[in-house]
Amino acid sequence: MIKFRTLLLIATALFIVSGCIGDEKTITMKVASTAYTSHVAQTSKHPFLGAWGDDLKPGMKCIAVSRDLIPKGLGHNAKVKIEGLPGEYLVKDKMNKRWTNKIDIYMGLDTKAAKEWGKREVTITFEKKEKK
Repeated sequence: MIKFRTLLLIATALFIVSGCIGDEKTITMKVASTAYTSHVAQTSKHPFLGAWGDDLKPGMKCIAVSRDLIPKGLGHNAKVKIEGLPGEYLVKDKMNKRWTNKIDIYMGLDTKAAKEWGKREVTITFEKKEKK
């Protein structure tokens, strides 16, 4: 009887520990966030073209990331959950090198929505980059 209880206790402890460790594949962090639109004044002379060559279209759920976040797992087409926004966003663009620890949320051509978003700190969650 004692052996069964001991095994049960060990199994329960392992289950609890594995639940705590099991989330190692995701990263959750706070970043600064702003919003941008496909207007030449906010991007480049090609306002519908992302830094990796993707065509950006109004209505897409995508973001630009500061380059320091790319090695952490936010490379091209990475899926990101953003606190306060529904669904997942795809990384389709990179920000200027001067920015760090920041995302820029794509708002298509909706300048009003981008201004209303303003600048705020958000929590993002994404998959950890696999080491090769």
